[in-house]
Amino acid sequence: MIDLDPTTLGLEFGGGALIGGIIGFATKKIAKLLAVIVGVQLMAFRYLESQGIVVVDWNRLSAGILKTQERAQGADIHWFQSVLSTLSIGAGFTGGFLIGFQRG
Repeated sequence: MIDLDPTTLGLEFGGGALIGGIIGFATKKIAKLLAVIVGVQLMAFRYLESQGIVVVDWNRLSAGILKTQERAQGADIHWFQSVLSTLSIGAGFTGGFLIGFQRG
């Protein structure tokens, strides 16, 4: 029989939620910063390309992104087993991450 202590489960859930909230908040802030950096970089490439300073092969660049996406979709990940084994921490972390990401 499995011995479950509600206090321990509550502490794990609360700790996971707190850590998840902090990481979710930070993730959203970092994602916004990276989006701005990538956008500025693409504008700079387009400007330099229009001036004839840089030649960018946009088709080749797009093909690399599509190949990476295909490899990521073909990966066989057994995530369900790992989620079940850490459900109390994982549920709290996920909830906290989503709240932190939304508030960030």
